[in-house]
Amino acid sequence: MDEPAPDTHEDGTPLRRGWTTGACATAATRAALAALLTGRFEDPVTITLPGGQQPAFALAHEETGLGYAQASIVKDAGDDPDVTHGATISARLERGPAGSGVVFRAGEGVGMVTKPGLPVPVGEPAINPVPRRMMRAIVESLAADHGESPDFVVTISVRDGARIAQKTWNPRLGIVGGLSILGTTGIVIPYSCSAWIASIHRGVDVARAIGLDHVVGSTGDTSEKAAMVRLGLPIEAYLDMGDFVGGLLKYLRQHPVARLTIAGGFAKLSKLAQGAMDLHSARGAVDLNALAADLAALGADADLVAATRSANTANHVLTLAQQAGLPLAARVAQQARDAAQAMVGDKVRVDVLVVDRAGKIVGESG
Repeated sequence: MDEPAPDTHEDGTPLRRGWTTGACATAATRAALAALLTGRFEDPVTITLPGGQQPAFALAHEETGLGYAQASIVKDAGDDPDVTHGATISARLERGPAGSGVVFRAGEGVGMVTKPGLPVPVGEPAINPVPRRMMRAIVESLAADHGESPDFVVTISVRDGARIAQKTWNPRLGIVGGLSILGTTGIVIPYSCSAWIASIHRGVDVARAIGLDHVVGSTGDTSEKAAMVRLGLPIEAYLDMGDFVGGLLKYLRQHPVARLTIAGGFAKLSKLAQGAMDLHSARGAVDLNALAADLAALGADADLVAATRSANTANHVLTLAQQAGLPLAARVAQQARDAAQAMVGDKVRVDVLVVDRAGKIVGESG
């Protein structure tokens, strides 16, 4: 398989880009249709991506039978930690009724959409619009080259896709039975986090579409579980935002719900309180001097203020504050709420829950 141009990590280490499930499905579709029309598989098979790139894909499996052809490609996500890296994506092509056009079906391991709010209607295979356009263009072009009408059934499958999908947002988004076929450019950029942010957006879309007026953005599993116990909302209300609070807030500003709860650990929410909208540790540390000033405002003595400035971690500061009986976590929750409220605007009411490592809510904005 041809490789896209390398990218680099923050330390300058080269990172290899990869291909989306949509690009792999499109390449498999071209190979299978070419075999159906000519009796010969293209291997490697080349496609044109939306940006004009023309990658070539090696076939992992070829199969023909009575009225159909099927080709498979193993997804290469490059150096991105993508759960679908190494998945086998297949396309089966067969002729459809006259005038039917291109019809997409979900094979084994590809999910079906069961809830509104996604880019694909309820009852359709979870094959997103850009991959559909890419595959449809391939079918129409090859059919025209061979003097045929573009009436074909395209069945996309992913080996072991139902199991892999349990590691994704799909079950919460109402995509049942397997993975989604995704991609807008065809290229996976390592550590770009675009897929995670897109999942946050789709989670908001689904929550709005089913009429929820309260969503929860959590920084991790521990804080999400604490929020679930406290709030008791439907599962679709909970958005695993990770470090991307800014991505969630910006989207809610344009696509509001009545109420947002942010739940997270003390260190990450201290960064939000201090104005950070990307909470990853690599994008900046907690300002211990600011926490020292907060404790001074709460009545801490000079020794505690000094200890805070030289503390090992933000969670060390939390422990010191709790030992002194000072409500630092609540103050951070209030400041984090104010920062988030300023970002999201006045159409969404924000509140914040600070959760410790044991899963206990230790501060809230009220």
